[in-house]
Amino acid sequence: QVQLVESGGGLVEPGGSLRLSCVASRNIFNIYPMGWYRRAPGKQRELVARLNPSGTTVYDDSVKGRFDISRDSAKTTMYLQMNSLKPEDTAVYFCNFAPPRGSNWGQGTQVTVSS
Repeated sequence: QVQLVESGGGLVEPGGSLRLSCVASRNIFNIYPMGWYRRAPGKQRELVARLNPSGTTVYDDSVKGRFDISRDSAKTTMYLQMNSLKPEDTAVYFCNFAPPRGSNWGQGTQVTVSS
């Protein structure tokens, strides 16, 4: 059972940037499709970015051009670089397989975009 731990969230003003990290207990990012998800207040969890083993990426339209998903396989870490943040990006962000596995949901990391 692989463990996934998210970090890097925080409070940022609109237009600001954050980089989230997802550390895995073993190297999976070259093997499985992985994703960053978020759950905004009052909404269901949604996939915002997907990273395939080949390195190709897919983004939700709401973050396209602002977010960048990447991996550092040597460090068993996946990243989500978030730029030009908007208040509507406020959510708890999670990493998981894509499609997600229920047993791999972690605590997530809170991102709050507010002035």
